[in-house]
Amino acid sequence: MRNGLSPRKVQFMKNTMIEKILKARVYDVANETPLDLAKSLSKRLGNEIFLKREDLQPVFSFKLRGAFNCMFQLTDEEKKKGVVAASAGNHAQGVAISGQKLGIKTIIVMPKITPEIKIKGVESYGGTAVLVGDTFDEAYAHAMTLCEKEGYSFVHPFDNIDVIAGQGTIGMELMRQHQEPLDFIFIPVGGGGLISGIASYIDFISPKTKVIGVEHEEAASMTTSIKSGKLVGLDSIGTFAEGAAVKLAGKNTFEIVKQLGIEMMTVSTDETCAAIKDVFEDTRTMLEPAGALATAGMKKYIKKYQLKEKHIISITSGANLNFDRLRHVAERAELGEKREAILAVTIPERPNSFKEFCGALGDRAITEFNYRYSDSGEAQVFTGVKLSNGDEEKVQIIETLEEQGYGVLDLTDNELAKVHLRFMVGGHAQDVNNEVLYRFSFPERPGALLHFLTQMGGNWNISLFHYRNHGSDFGRVLTGIQVPPDERPQFCQFLEDLGYDHWDETENPAYQSFLR
Repeated sequence: MRNGLSPRKVQFMKNTMIEKILKARVYDVANETPLDLAKSLSKRLGNEIFLKREDLQPVFSFKLRGAFNCMFQLTDEEKKKGVVAASAGNHAQGVAISGQKLGIKTIIVMPKITPEIKIKGVESYGGTAVLVGDTFDEAYAHAMTLCEKEGYSFVHPFDNIDVIAGQGTIGMELMRQHQEPLDFIFIPVGGGGLISGIASYIDFISPKTKVIGVEHEEAASMTTSIKSGKLVGLDSIGTFAEGAAVKLAGKNTFEIVKQLGIEMMTVSTDETCAAIKDVFEDTRTMLEPAGALATAGMKKYIKKYQLKEKHIISITSGANLNFDRLRHVAERAELGEKREAILAVTIPERPNSFKEFCGALGDRAITEFNYRYSDSGEAQVFTGVKLSNGDEEKVQIIETLEEQGYGVLDLTDNELAKVHLRFMVGGHAQDVNNEVLYRFSFPERPGALLHFLTQMGGNWNISLFHYRNHGSDFGRVLTGIQVPPDERPQFCQFLEDLGYDHWDETENPAYQSFLR
C-alpha cells in the first residue's frame, strides 16, 4: 500500500488520466503555443532555457484549455441548462469564451472588488458577470447556491478531472516540441490543475524529467499540504500573484502531486518581479505575477543547485497584468535580482556628513536618498544602492560602512520599508504617545476606507496613514493608531471585527529608525 492506495489503484488512476489527456478537446478555442528559447536567460544562467508561451493564448492564459474540455464533456441536457463558475481571473475568461464557442450560457460569479478590466473581459465573450461579496470564498458560495437552485453545472477552476486533462495537453505539446532529453520543467501552482495535468503526461512519456512546482511564498497551499502529508487550508494568503492565490489546493490535484512525488518550492514577490523583467527582456511580453512564478522558481533552483548545461522549460502561464501594476513590478524587480540594496544608515548631523557618506560608498550608484532632520547629534538616512554582484557586494558595503563608524540596518527584505517607508515624507513624530503601527490589506473597492474608519469610530486617534495604489485587487495601507495600554483588548477586538488581513509592525526596526 502507498499513502492508503494500492499499487493497482494508483496505476489505474494514472492510466485514466493519460487516456483523458489524449482524448481532451481543447483546440476549438486554444492554440498550440510555441516553445521559445530564452536566449538572454540561457546565456546568463548557463543552461538551455525554453519558455512555453501559454501567455499567447486568445485569453492570454492556459485556463481556456481546461474550461473548454470540461464544458465539451457535458451532456446535452447539462449544456442546455448552462454553467456557472467562480473566478475573478483567467478561469472566468476561459469559461466565457468556451461558452461562446459551444453555445452554452455562462454565469461567472466574481467578488465585488474585481477590477473592471476583468469584468469587461468576461462580458466581451458573452459571459454574464455576477458580483457577490468581497472574497473568492463568498463568490464560490454564491456559485454553489446558483447550481443548486437553477441546475447549472459548476466548472471548477482546477479540481475537475476534465479540467486537469485539458491542461495536460500542454504536456503533449512539450514532448512534440522538445524531442531531445529534457531535464527539468518548472510549473506555477495555485490550485494544482496545471501541474497535475502536465506532470501526469510527462511522468508517462519522460519519467526521467524532473517536474518542479512553484508557488508564491504567501500562498503556498500545495507546498504546505505536501509537507503535512494531507490537505491543509491556509488561514490567509497574499494576493500579489492573485492568479495562483488559493487557500486550499484541490483534493484531486493534491493526490496527483503527492503520488507523482513532485517537488515543490516557493518564491518571493521580489523574485517574481525580477522574473517578469527577465521574460520581458527575452520576449517583450509583460507577464502577470502568477505567470512568472515558474521562471522565478527556475532561476532560484538553478542558483541553489548550480545547474549547468541542462535543458529546462518554464511555463509562462498568463499575461493578464493590470497596467497600474507595472510601477510596482518595476520597483521590486531590481531587489529581486539582487541589483539593489536598501539600507538605513546613521550618520553624524554636521556639515559635509552627506559628502563623506557618499565617499564611503565609493563609485557605486545611489538609487535613492531620503533624509529629514530629527536630532542634533545623529541623522538617519534611507538609501538605495545599486549592486553589480548581489548579496556578496551588499555584505561588503555594510562591512565597509561599519568599519568607518556608520550604523547600518539592512532593510532590503523589510516589507514595511519597501512598500511604504521609501514613499513616505516626514520624519519622527513629536509627542505622539501610545502609538501602535499596523499594516493592512484593504479590498480595493469604494468604501473600504470608510468601513475601516466607521468600525474604529472615535475610539482612537490615527497618527500616521499611508496608502498607495498598486493596481491590485487589494490595497496596502500603513497606519499608526494611538491606543493606551489599558485599551489594547478593545483594539484587538476591533481588528478581529474589521475582517481585514493585518500585521503588527510596532517593533519593526524601519519604523523605530524613521517614524517612531
